[in-house]
Amino acid sequence: QVHLAESGGGLVQAGGSLTLSCAASATRLTINRMGWYRQAPGRTREFVAAITSRGSANYADFARGRFTIAKGGAENTIYLHMYNLTPDDTAVYICNADRFLVNAEYWGQGTQVTVSS
Repeated sequence: QVHLAESGGGLVQAGGSLTLSCAASATRLTINRMGWYRQAPGRTREFVAAITSRGSANYADFARGRFTIAKGGAENTIYLHMYNLTPDDTAVYICNADRFLVNAEYWGQGTQVTVSS
């Protein structure tokens, strides 16, 4: 099984920045893609950003230009750098990992990001 551990959430003021991290524990398993989703109270879960093992990244429209996803130095580790945060960014941010060859996906428990006015 794949276990995802997220960290970096917290409380920031509008205009501030925050960096989230996610580490996948997947010994001897190949992870092809990792990314982030978010879910705010009363709203459905939405895609934020993702990056493949080859380094190809894609972003939701609201994230492009403000958020940057990157692979970490350790294998199966990613970061989400968020800048110029607004209260609309307040949500639980959830890490996701995909294994293409076996059509499997995994989800973390999420980390809370709260942006105050």
